[in-house]
Amino acid sequence: MRRVFVRCAAWPLIVGAVASGGFFGAIAKEGRCPRAACASRAASRVGAARDFDFYVLALSWSPGFCESVEGARDQCEPGKGLGFVVHGLWPQYESGVPSGCPGAPSPSRVALEKAAGLFPDERLARYEWRKHGVCSGKSPSDYFADVARAHAAVAIPPLFVKPARDQTFTPIDVERAFYEANPRLGPGMMAVSCRRGVMDGVRIC
Repeated sequence: MRRVFVRCAAWPLIVGAVASGGFFGAIAKEGRCPRAACASRAASRVGAARDFDFYVLALSWSPGFCESVEGARDQCEPGKGLGFVVHGLWPQYESGVPSGCPGAPSPSRVALEKAAGLFPDERLARYEWRKHGVCSGKSPSDYFADVARAHAAVAIPPLFVKPARDQTFTPIDVERAFYEANPRLGPGMMAVSCRRGVMDGVRIC
């Protein structure tokens, strides 16, 4: 097993071990995608369903995420060897995020079948629906279909798919790799997310 390092604090970046509108076109809402929206999800405010400007796709980098977050048992199970996985698809305002939207508190079994294979585990799919999906104004099935389309639209750079050797990168290296792998991704449409000085994912809008 090889390791990919992305250390955020000093611009080197350590990423961790790997084992085995907007960019999203029709599924994006109208509005610009400011880098600040990708980089931080600061102020939230109560909003009606459908009352948002665009989506942000949050991809979790499992090695860094598992180093900094407790409780993600399935994603961080030893030997699972996950790299980039879907963390969520978040409705966004130009400034801030909607919250407290009305909607079904739990997706049906039929809807969860559409989420199968997208999230590291069903528990995360349920959580992301309750926290973010209800603010899309769509049914759970349609929201998870949007998640699938957004995920399919993003190519993971080869450097982060079963790396052949130990490597160290900076956050800028990670961004450049994503831009090269996704020519339709415009400047400012992605950002590296860090926690405790280690990259735990990227956000794309």
